[in-house]
Formats: sequence, C-alpha cells, structure tokens
Amino acid sequence: MSSFSTSTAPVTLPGDPPGGRRAAAVWSIGVAVYFVAVIFRTSLGVAGLDAAERFHVGASALSTFSILQLLVYAGMQIPVGLLVDRLGTKKVLGIGVVLFTAGQLGFAFSPSYGTALASRALLGCGDAMTFISVLRLGTRWFPARRGPLVAQLAGLVGMAGNLVSTLVLARLLHGLGWTQAFAGSALAGVVVAVLLVLFLKDHPEGHEPAPVPHRGAASVRGQIAASWREPGTRLGMWVHFTTQFPAMVFLLLWGLPFLVEAQGLSRGTAGELLTLVVLSNMAVGLVYGQIVARHHAARLPLALGTVAATAVMWAATLLCPGERAPMWLLLVLCVVLGACGPASMIGFDFARPANPAERQGTASGITNMGGFVASMTTLLAIGVLLDATGDDYTVAFSAVFVLQALGVSQILRLRGRAARRERERLVASRVETVHVPA
Repeated sequence: MSSFSTSTAPVTLPGDPPGGRRAAAVWSIGVAVYFVAVIFRTSLGVAGLDAAERFHVGASALSTFSILQLLVYAGMQIPVGLLVDRLGTKKVLGIGVVLFTAGQLGFAFSPSYGTALASRALLGCGDAMTFISVLRLGTRWFPARRGPLVAQLAGLVGMAGNLVSTLVLARLLHGLGWTQAFAGSALAGVVVAVLLVLFLKDHPEGHEPAPVPHRGAASVRGQIAASWREPGTRLGMWVHFTTQFPAMVFLLLWGLPFLVEAQGLSRGTAGELLTLVVLSNMAVGLVYGQIVARHHAARLPLALGTVAATAVMWAATLLCPGERAPMWLLLVLCVVLGACGPASMIGFDFARPANPAERQGTASGITNMGGFVASMTTLLAIGVLLDATGDDYTVAFSAVFVLQALGVSQILRLRGRAARRERERLVASRVETVHVPA
C-alpha cells in the first residue's frame, strides 16, 4: 500500500482566493500564452525531417536542436521560479512572450544550422517562463482544493497547443514552405502579448501576496535550499522526471522518424498517431485531475502505474517479432504515451502542499526541471545511439528504460519521508485554521 494512502484533500484555509468566472477569465489569458509557447516548442516535432534536409544534418545534429532548447528550458526553471515569486506572473510572462516569439521568428529566417540553434535556444528561454507562471497564476486566483484540477487543465491546454502544431503547422509547413509557416505562426505570439498587457492581473483584489524581500544572493540560495529540503519537492521532481519524458521525446522529435523510418508508415499516418498521443493526453488529463483533486492517495499509484504501462508498451513494441509492430500495438502505445503528460503533472501535487505560498514558484521550478532534464538526456542518447548503430531504433529507444529505472528508484526512496512531512504540514494547517482570530 502506498505511503500516501492516509493523505486527504487539501483544506481550504482563510484567505483562499474565491475562484469564479473572473478567475477563469484571467487565468485563461495566462494559459493562452502557454498554449502558444507549446505550439512553438513542439513545432520541430513535425519539421524534424524537413530540418534535417534544410540544414544538411544527421540524427545527432538534429537532436541538438531539441536538446539545446530543453537544456535552456531546464536550466531556466529555478531562476524563473525565483523571478515569479519576486516579480509576479505578468512581468515574467511578458518577458517570456517576447523571447519565444523572437525565437520562432528567427527560426523561420535562419540561413544556417548555427543561427537556427541560436533561435531555438531563445525560444526555449521564453518557453521556460510560461508554465511556472501559469501554475502560480492558478494558485493566486483559485482555492487550494482546486489546485490539482487547475494544473491538469493547464497541461491539457498545453497539449492542445501540441495538437495545433501536429495538425495545423504541419500542413502549413508542407503547403507554404519553411519560412512562411514559421513566420506566420509567430504572429500568435503577438496576439497573446496584447491580451496579456491589457487584461492579465497577478491576483484578485484583497489577496496580495506577502512581498518577498530582496536580500541578494544569500536570500536566493536560502529560498532554493528551503524548497529543496522539503521531501515533497524532491519527490515531485522525480515523479515529473520519470513520467514526462517518454511522450516528450516521442512528440518533440523522435516519434515521426521512428514511425516513418522504423515502422514504414507514411508521414500522414505517422502524423495521425502523433495526434492520437495528444488526444489521449487531453482525455487522461481530465480524468487524472478529477481523481487527484478528490483522492490525494491516488497520486503515487497513478504515477507509478503510468510508468509501468509505458515501459510495458515500449518493450512490446520494440521487441515485437518481425521488423515492424502491428498497427494495433502502435495505437495502444500512443494511447499509453498520452498518459505521460498528466502523470507528470502529479509531481506538482507533491511539491505544492510541501511549500508555503512565497516559495511556490521556486518549488514548481525545481519540479518542472525534472522531466525536461530526463527528456534532454533521452533525446541525446537516442540521437547518439542511432548514429552509432546505423539507425537501430530498438537499441536507441532502450534508453527509455534506463531513465525510468533511475526515476522509480528515487520515487520509492523518497515517498515515505514526503508522506510524513505532508501529514505534519496538514495537521499544522488544520490547527492554524481552527485558531484563526475572529
């Protein structure tokens, strides 16, 4: 039985934001920014083969696009978390929009591999500022009991951005060409920037957060250390690490080449399977969000169950007798991969209750870093193994199992400590609620 089997849904504390229609309207603007960022982030997933041809590069060099983008993204998570805690959501999201729009536009006009790499790095920097900001926006506008569902809905909207990239951008790319498709998509960044400037607010009236003191580097280190000391933060990071990367790697870069080159599918059929991953993600996200919001004890079983199902389906696909897996098996694989994104969101449901409001951005940054470090590592490993083995996808994708084993071992190591600490904080919160002055 899970160590979290006795945990309960979060209590509503005094001063909890009221939620409601206005909260939904403001939050939707922040989510729209994240939606566009995901379109830009995943645009290379449908353009991988085109990029290889345009810049005359092989598998390792192609994977460098996504690796660099994710390296910047992962490296920015803790600094962005600190910025969100200190500057607020609107300012950080505004900076992010400018950066990822400039990166997408630069990618459209890049004449060489080097300038294209620089553009993806810029895009990754701006993208890094979006999701943590949206999570903080949700905690500032909605009551704590809605946290798991609001986070899953944000992830769902992000996957809708992936869907747009898979369906719309892919068609623009092959209909209009490289420059027109990427430059035209950059206009979406301008639209959300205008909405952000005009309508987004960090928090509702009367719910201003306590100011975070500016005390220099020592204060920053202390805030990071305090978040890291919480077992729930580290558990959340490892849950995110272990669950997110199989689908991220598949959608971001290697899914289309695997389905076309290793499985012999047409690009159209491969695109439909990538779309299935996204649709599955959206459906599973709604289910996981409802379950975790009502039954916090389900967090760890859902996360570990998703890891196990993903490992089983990858093993069945890669070890299938014959050179190619049957279509039904590829369909099931894509449906299971769709659960990886929602399962990764559960990591934030461990980090959120482990940290006070003034450290939510920092804790979310640490958690979010996990999955992207795993994705970056796997992207690189697959590219190197493909080049080393002459495009043997069975060997290359075996890297997935190594990362999963590492992550599961850390989850099992931390779950007991995180559960005890969470119970202590829950008891303290209830005592504080009972003794609030009239």
